[in-house]
Amino acid sequence: MGKNRPIKFRILELFLDGKEHWNYEIVPKIQEEYGMKSNFHRDSINFDLLELASGGMLKDVEQKVDEEGIYKKDFLLHKYVITDFGRVRGSDACLRYV
Repeated sequence: MGKNRPIKFRILELFLDGKEHWNYEIVPKIQEEYGMKSNFHRDSINFDLLELASGGMLKDVEQKVDEEGIYKKDFLLHKYVITDFGRVRGSDACLRYV
């Protein structure tokens, strides 16, 4: 998938399953699909998640500090779920009919 659509659209598409996902679960999927291997890319994708949340398309449902270094040691991890607005915007962007 991936490469032919904007990253934020692909992120929304991953959340259309209606489940909650941690940023450390989503970011590596996007990195792999788009061939983005660096830490800069990792942080850019994470920023995309933050923007989608601040725009009301994702809801931040849980946070914790990454004490183990599974994503980025001592970094704040976020768990998100798609909102109704995110579903509508995803549908408007022709991701798929929801």
